[in-house]
Amino acid sequence: MATSGTGMKASDLIVKALEAEGVKHIFAVPGEENLDLVESLRGSSIQLVLTRHEQGAAFMAATYGRLTGRAGVCMATLGPGATNFATPAAYAHLGAFPLIMITGQKPIKKSKQGQFQIIDVVGLFDPICKMSKQIVHGNTIPSLVREAFRIAEEERPGAVLLELPEDIAAEPTDALLIPRHERHYAVADEAILNEAVSMIRAARMPLVLLGAGSNRRQARLALSEFIETTGIPFFNTQMGKGVVDEGSPQFLGTAALSDGDYLHCAIARADLIINVGHDVVEKPPFFMTQGGKKVIHVNYRSAQVDQVYFPQVEVVGDVARSVQRLTQKIGRKLECDFTYFMRCRDEVDLHIKEGADDNRFPVIPQRLVADTRKVMGAKDIIALDNGIYKLWYARNYKAYEPNTVLLDNALATMGAGLPSAMMAAMLYSDRRVMAICGDGGFMMNSQEMETAVRLGLNLVVTVLNDSSYGMIRWKQEHAGFPDWGLQFGNPDFVKYAESYGATGHRVESAAQILPLFEKAFKAGGVHLVDVPVDYSENKRVLIDELAAKVCLL
Repeated sequence: MATSGTGMKASDLIVKALEAEGVKHIFAVPGEENLDLVESLRGSSIQLVLTRHEQGAAFMAATYGRLTGRAGVCMATLGPGATNFATPAAYAHLGAFPLIMITGQKPIKKSKQGQFQIIDVVGLFDPICKMSKQIVHGNTIPSLVREAFRIAEEERPGAVLLELPEDIAAEPTDALLIPRHERHYAVADEAILNEAVSMIRAARMPLVLLGAGSNRRQARLALSEFIETTGIPFFNTQMGKGVVDEGSPQFLGTAALSDGDYLHCAIARADLIINVGHDVVEKPPFFMTQGGKKVIHVNYRSAQVDQVYFPQVEVVGDVARSVQRLTQKIGRKLECDFTYFMRCRDEVDLHIKEGADDNRFPVIPQRLVADTRKVMGAKDIIALDNGIYKLWYARNYKAYEPNTVLLDNALATMGAGLPSAMMAAMLYSDRRVMAICGDGGFMMNSQEMETAVRLGLNLVVTVLNDSSYGMIRWKQEHAGFPDWGLQFGNPDFVKYAESYGATGHRVESAAQILPLFEKAFKAGGVHLVDVPVDYSENKRVLIDELAAKVCLL
């Protein structure tokens, strides 16, 4: 039943509407055009979390959406404040993270300062949002807010922008609030389920692929039961890590590389891929060809078909319930010989263990990943920025629970790692949380260290220091170009951390990493760990060695 908003100004009403949606935080860098809204928040139950840059605010809000399934909310002013939301909006759009952005605007009923700072924000964001609207009357707020949350959260989730002009924010309104309601998804049609079951039973070497979409809406139990019941081995995309326990004997590995890794021997041999929750926004772990392997698409929405992805059967509907029905219909282990897949799994395991105890310094990525895994529990969370180290963590770091490895392999933007970790630390104060950033990505939003300290978070920020844009240097080398133009200088990261009130550490040997991590977590508070890293293994392991391998016969 709608509730009364009579006798309040529009900014009060929008806050009431946000409270009705269950909003607990708004992450923001406000401007003068937001001041009515800021004042309305002052007496509300919603915590205003100031960040040091609009990107930090929106990355935190998007990560809230990613971890909870409920849209995170951020706020910025007009002009440059709003445009700084563009990258996080694209991050949420491609990554399928529910996000609500509220931006300010000059009065729309009369000119206040001509065209100063005014751009078409609504039009700018339209291509990277599921909805982008200007609020033109206070009475439309309840329906627009309810619609914004519905659209942002329903499959496939994404970003929504609402622009609130300052004169609209200040006007009186008598509109009624619209209560929140939950969305439930249907199960796939019985005939389609039967067709999928027939295809699975006819397969000789099927595999299950778990993508980002399976990392939402509590699909873990249903998928684990399907894999255990049928005996079908599984692998995942980078954004599907942890959906099913990667300690399982049926786990073959993570498709961290586009091709060439030992896991791709198994993928190449499969005659059927049961593709759960993956779509073409994620970097594809395989390409379909005419007459090649068959694919069953299991997702909330139908497949986005292109030249390399055209599934023969689409099981569309609630993923967990659809998978439960498939399990019930199959009912037993398949009579397939998975020996080859298990040999591929063993080869992957051997390969990723190489270098785990290597004492070289600066540290090689394999040692850093291994020590990170040792210090983090099954439910603890690592949040990765974007760089070459992301491949090493995706490939070598096993995830045992959903959403315990936060990485972005859709937009793959730099600068998101620290804010994402901060949001995880806010939500899960009982877990260890570590941000893992290259020096390039860290410096893009390093000012949020102050926000983390001010919020009293318990957080370890690991900065992999090679004084360069390492991923691009690796690509440069792989392309046969000279090593040129991609190196830079860094601040003293220990002093930099201390200037924000955090604790800084500098690793001086490989043996120091594990005890230093443990010490930082036990001490609590915000810690920055400067880790000099040696990426010379990139070419040997990720290019030369894999290119020279022969897929198992």
